[in-house]
Amino acid sequence: MKSITFLTYLYFACLCCACSQSGKSGGGDSGSSHAAKLKPAIVTGQVRFDTDDPAIWIDTTDLARSLILGTDKHEQGALYVFDLNGRIIGEKSVSGLKRPNNVDVMYGLSVSGRPIDIAVVTERSADRLRVFRVPDMEAVDNGGIPVFEGEAFRKPMGIALYKRPSDGNVYAIVGRKDGPVDGTYLWQYLLEDDGTGKVRARKVREFGHYSGNLEIEAIAVDNDLGYVYYSDEGVGIRKYYADPDSSDTELALFATEGFARDHEGICIYAKDDGTGYILVSDQQADKFHLFTREGTRENPHDHRLVKVISASTHESDGCEVTSLPLNASFPGGLFVAMSNDKTFQYYSWKDIIGE
Repeated sequence: MKSITFLTYLYFACLCCACSQSGKSGGGDSGSSHAAKLKPAIVTGQVRFDTDDPAIWIDTTDLARSLILGTDKHEQGALYVFDLNGRIIGEKSVSGLKRPNNVDVMYGLSVSGRPIDIAVVTERSADRLRVFRVPDMEAVDNGGIPVFEGEAFRKPMGIALYKRPSDGNVYAIVGRKDGPVDGTYLWQYLLEDDGTGKVRARKVREFGHYSGNLEIEAIAVDNDLGYVYYSDEGVGIRKYYADPDSSDTELALFATEGFARDHEGICIYAKDDGTGYILVSDQQADKFHLFTREGTRENPHDHRLVKVISASTHESDGCEVTSLPLNASFPGGLFVAMSNDKTFQYYSWKDIIGE
């Protein structure tokens, strides 16, 4: 593996819960498939109700102290914090959340003149975002940030965070349980210091086509390459620019074939050279489809299927991945996905890619 740059630490991909393929669609016989189910290296402790979406926080001072965050989706839900052995860290976990759906992590948001790492959670039944400082998990949002105000459709579900390289601004891209099909399904918010040491959000963009088929939940940002991907369930993966000042034109729709039903969790295995993989959960089949992150030489938005793996997860909604060598158990990176037995499963990347 190539040496890890500091930018990779700060902008590692995946986030998640995640391209006009020029006529090429995922599925069919254009990739190889593992028939045997991969076994996880570690299964976390059980949450109280219903696991949904994980995120990975990288401790840049000691990779082995990195954390896994995962939502427990219920009206009396929580954001759980796990160590790399799958143990629940009770003193860091946050309870009392109203149906927390998805979570994402970002590094270096400027608050009170200093950078902090944050985890942002969609609190679906409260129509708001919750923002917590990582790793101490202190709330820094004045009790919550309302989203989709004034809309008939609210109920936030998916979220992905983007940090603009040019100025360090941090943005939350938020999806909802239902929404319009006119290209404004997703709303993008600038996260900023409110002047009192807390975080507020200001809407800066509406974008994103929706088929009207099922719903949109999983969203992932490739921070290094500047793209956002999301699952239009039962249809495929849509790709746009992540920068709010960029074009709102859809760049690609891929993974349109070969899925049992729902396209769910998305995450991005990012290498320093711009290559890697986009992983998408084939929820009802208990599989994950791997597509090229970089596209093709002729078309960077032509994301072709590389392989399909069968995992031991069941009905997986959300996933996350990092290419960093966190410890001896995950020398080539860590892939984590939820399973509907109230757990998250950790896989060694070397088992995923078969090397």
